[in-house]
Amino acid sequence: MHPVILASYLIFIKGRSIFSCSTKHNNIFYIVNAQGILIRLTHGKKNMTAIQTTRFSLWLISILFLFCFSAGCERQENKPVKVSLSAGEHSEVVQEKEQGNTLRIAISAVISPKETFVLYKDLLNYISQKLGIQVELIQRQTYEEVNNLVRDNKLDLAFVCSGAYVDGHDQFGMELLVAPVAYGEPLYHSYIIVPATSKATSLEDLRGKRFAFTDPMSNTGKLSPTYMLAQMNEDVESFFSDSVYTYSHDRSIEMVAHALTDGASVDGLIWEYMNSSDPALTSQTKIIYKSEPYGIPPIVVPSALDNDLKEKWRNLFLNIHKEEKGKEILQKLHIDKFVVLDDNAYDSIRKMRAWVTSE
Repeated sequence: MHPVILASYLIFIKGRSIFSCSTKHNNIFYIVNAQGILIRLTHGKKNMTAIQTTRFSLWLISILFLFCFSAGCERQENKPVKVSLSAGEHSEVVQEKEQGNTLRIAISAVISPKETFVLYKDLLNYISQKLGIQVELIQRQTYEEVNNLVRDNKLDLAFVCSGAYVDGHDQFGMELLVAPVAYGEPLYHSYIIVPATSKATSLEDLRGKRFAFTDPMSNTGKLSPTYMLAQMNEDVESFFSDSVYTYSHDRSIEMVAHALTDGASVDGLIWEYMNSSDPALTSQTKIIYKSEPYGIPPIVVPSALDNDLKEKWRNLFLNIHKEEKGKEILQKLHIDKFVVLDDNAYDSIRKMRAWVTSE
């Protein structure tokens, strides 16, 4: 059995995306812990990336390894996932960019790719139908990769993290199109969470422990806790015994819930969403810190995009909540509506970044 087929079989069993592997990079290797959790380690102990937080029997994972390394599995997460969403049609995976009038949209990996598609497919179909054009969803593993696509004008529109927006705006002029309002405000928080059974009640209690970050460019999943450490005259290396990048907030939450890490810093909106959709999982975590409010993750466009198109797309988002169908779609995403937000809403993030980089 080809490794991709075997992986699909395992995904079917558990209903979750589980793995991607490679024999091309000598600095990547894999471990399986006592609970049957498959974890990829990169660049040694200090920077580990969990690629599975679902339990499987050890013999199944052993078979997976056998096929994966004998066939030389390709590292899929570095390739863009493209999904074509044509008005009135079912979604389909496309290998190459379609010719013609296509709106290229990226959604940063705030949550895992499969969950991203499940959550956003209705909104993307709505946009496609309203504009009368095909929508192409492009996904990348890291926030930086999405930023680079915006910078190089290879995207028309992107849903990005607030930290990625600040970097993109300040470095190459990424423009804020609109921002969502969630729970009545265009704001969100960073949550530091620990396993429900943990005795930790503050960040200080996690000294010498293992900690999960989301993405190097994440505000809530990296910058906010790093800023807290800087205020304590500490840094990641001196404070934690080791750390891991999960590359999505839902994976961080899963790792904490399964006690694969002692703590994590996550997007409060994602935790709240999962708390409503999967309370059995979030009940295995507890929040020990809630940050000050930050400007919410926005929708952005390249600075070179035609002004008429920017205005057309902005008006589309600003009016979604006024239609019953659009309102239903937004409710599933826990979004009240979209609004125009000024860039200065993200100044607190800039101040944190300036503090951290000056240390």
